[in-house]
Amino acid sequence: MQDPVFVKDAFAKVARRYVITNHVLSLGTDILWRRKVARMVAETKPQRLLDLATGTGDLALEISRACPGLNITGADFSAPMLDYARGRKVPGLTLVEADAMALPFASESYDCLTVAFGLRNMARWGDAVWEMARVTRKGGSLLVLDFSLPTALALRPAYRFYLHRVLPRVAGFITRQQDAYSYLAGSIEKFPSGEEMCDLIRANGFSTARAVPVSMGIATIYHAVK
Repeated sequence: MQDPVFVKDAFAKVARRYVITNHVLSLGTDILWRRKVARMVAETKPQRLLDLATGTGDLALEISRACPGLNITGADFSAPMLDYARGRKVPGLTLVEADAMALPFASESYDCLTVAFGLRNMARWGDAVWEMARVTRKGGSLLVLDFSLPTALALRPAYRFYLHRVLPRVAGFITRQQDAYSYLAGSIEKFPSGEEMCDLIRANGFSTARAVPVSMGIATIYHAVK
């Protein structure tokens, strides 16, 4: 579904400015989305958590604040992104360079797994979710945060204009990598959302899944249980 070589190269090129670019493009709203995910994680009272596609460690940082003392493994296939995350010194976070399609962890190793803005970039979404289910213990939770299209149809034309015309130019100015963010816009359009995503999650190892739209559906949190 996605070209892993292109994705890995794109993230390597934007790693140093990835965090600030996200905050600018979302006007800081991405911070609030991650904090909501972290609160939802805290409600599950996990002992061991895997933050997949951890990138620069943004979500892992929020989770560590919401769950003091939690053992967090952050995994990503982009070494430059992990280098940035390592410099943030997130409490309780151990970083591992790993491919989400073939995780180097034993089955049922974690009682909570999170992935923010990462599933959309994986080569095959169903296979990636199945691998997430493999390393999640029975009764454990999966929380996926990713972009989606606004729930109100009237907002979609304006959102698509921003997504395809404004966002790549602004991000290109900040990172000097406009192609990476042109890809981002297209990937959001193709990515399943709402009940379609819940169906995909339930078909690949999880027994329940629900969608929680945030910011009028610009992003969605999916909470699943194995």
